[in-house]
Amino acid sequence: MTFVLTPGQQHEATVAEELLDQGAVKRVGRGRPKRRPKRLVGDKGYSSRKLRNTLRRRGIRITIPHKRNEHRSGPFDRTLYRLRNRVERFINRLKQFRRVATRYEKRADCYRAVVTLAAILLWL
Repeated sequence: MTFVLTPGQQHEATVAEELLDQGAVKRVGRGRPKRRPKRLVGDKGYSSRKLRNTLRRRGIRITIPHKRNEHRSGPFDRTLYRLRNRVERFINRLKQFRRVATRYEKRADCYRAVVTLAAILLWL
């Protein structure tokens, strides 16, 4: 699909919109690639009002648990949230490649190429 690199101290929720803009899934048969996912599943780190409003404006359904300090409560589908572990396991498998885990490459574009190559090897 797509990757967005962030510095080590930056949380990935800050580039969630950029990640959504980059991703496109090829449709079966003819037609333009699909640019909007049906649902976004994330952990509590993604639970911000700004991100939730952005996803609602785009028509993307949300499965993100609320933080303890948030006063809102709404429906939360635990069975869909449990499927998030597939992504976590994929990231774990990516980090089994030494070049990905230790980041030998100094330039971001070279590192992104190594991550893409590792993901392709895992998907095959």
